Amino acid sequence: MLAQLKDRWSEINGKSDESSTHCLLACQVADGQSVSVRRILTGVYAVIMALVPAGPLHAEGPPVEKSPHAKVVIIPIRAEIANPELYILRRGVKAAMDQKVDTIVLDMETPGGRLDVTFEMLKVLEKFPGKTVTYVNREAISAGALISAGTDEIYFAPGGVIGAAAPVDGSGADIQDTMRKKVVSYLKARVRSVSEGKGYRSDVISAMIDSDFEFKIGDEVIKPKGPLLTLTAQEAMKKYGDPAQPLLGAGISDNLEALLDKLHGHGNYTVTRLEITWSERLAQYIIMITPILMGLGMLCLFIEFKTPGFGIFGVSGIVLIGIVFFGQSMAGLSGHEPALIFLLGLALLAVEVFFFPGTMAPALVGVALMFGSLVWAMLDLWPGEPVALSGDALLRPLANVMAGVLLAVVAFLAILRFLPKGGPWGGMVLEASVGGEPGAIRPLNSSSTDFTDINALVGQSGIAATALFPSGQVTIDGKRYEAKLGVGYADAGAPVKVIGLSEFGLIVEVLS
Repeated sequence: MLAQLKDRWSEINGKSDESSTHCLLACQVADGQSVSVRRILTGVYAVIMALVPAGPLHAEGPPVEKSPHAKVVIIPIRAEIANPELYILRRGVKAAMDQKVDTIVLDMETPGGRLDVTFEMLKVLEKFPGKTVTYVNREAISAGALISAGTDEIYFAPGGVIGAAAPVDGSGADIQDTMRKKVVSYLKARVRSVSEGKGYRSDVISAMIDSDFEFKIGDEVIKPKGPLLTLTAQEAMKKYGDPAQPLLGAGISDNLEALLDKLHGHGNYTVTRLEITWSERLAQYIIMITPILMGLGMLCLFIEFKTPGFGIFGVSGIVLIGIVFFGQSMAGLSGHEPALIFLLGLALLAVEVFFFPGTMAPALVGVALMFGSLVWAMLDLWPGEPVALSGDALLRPLANVMAGVLLAVVAFLAILRFLPKGGPWGGMVLEASVGGEPGAIRPLNSSSTDFTDINALVGQSGIAATALFPSGQVTIDGKRYEAKLGVGYADAGAPVKVIGLSEFGLIVEVLS
């Protein structure tokens, strides 16, 4: 019997006779052992044969792995509904999509707020492919109730309250009756679109919006015409109908930790909690004045390229455009990529102006990259979605960029018209041309009647009166002229030689 058991064991495990002997060493007995021991071994063998079919003991296929921890992001909606709440929601949802988060929880305590921002927040919630949950952490009033309706499940703190979502004007007063009916009708349609297949939710939220709506389940009136519906946590969990189901809520939890334990199991999740920062609050004001910041930034950069050296205008332009990119990023519209593209375009423009003037190709590419990056920064792009450059998506970015360009042009013309000539402004235009004769090359420090044979200047030497980057002024025989380097730049005082003439001044090169 022992020999048969050993052979069968070897067949099951595919082992050699030697290894089988080793495996059965602990259960071997001498021929003189008692019959009872042999019967025990025979019983063990029978159990093994009953439980394990012939063939390998180890099941084929991948090993069973423990389910991974769920990823949860908590986004606070704990103030009046305004742009900062929209920005943190948009930023949080995009990050959650990038990180493949399972659940987003809105930690809500709000008295309501702006209706336009509420609609934008509902659109953001629709983008998230995972589960969205509202935790009514005390109250979700007015716009808060509408946002809650856009999530998959609504949970309550023990003292939570939700409701009273009728539209009002900016001061909190009732709006005119005809307009109110239009707004209420639209709101109810939006609620139906986000509440489809979610029990009584559509009717409940409609009863919170419309005072003329009577809400009944069977013969029981939940809300008569007149007052708006507001529910406590216990009322929201009360069951109605056949089969019975809660009126609105999915459950009551003492706190967020208890809610997450209920959703994913204790210890089976990791949590990231976002907070509204000063940057989101600042971004709402930056967004309002984006065209102004953009226009002033473009103007400063243009002046910097038209004047010698690098100074306050260049720094101011970069700072102003940087603030524009910062505001769009904090609003959840873009990352750092558009800013990098803008800097690349700026570098190409600088290469054209300072090193290879007249080639045009670097400048054209640089300007296209700069304007394209500004439009990109204001686009609302989503992870995993194709870039759809529709008219609606491009309208606001293009309008802002065009307004910024128009502001820069008007401001530049105002500078030329009203600011005094000379000083830092003199390098932006030919002062001789402003004085009266466009295109005539003459000494800047001579009277208008003192004409110089300009052709005789070709081949003469002088010094750079100002830095040439690449434009500036040179001095020849004690007279100053507008000049431009063909290639590169030169510091003030560098020896130069006139090699040609242009419509706007002398063309010079640096003497080695």
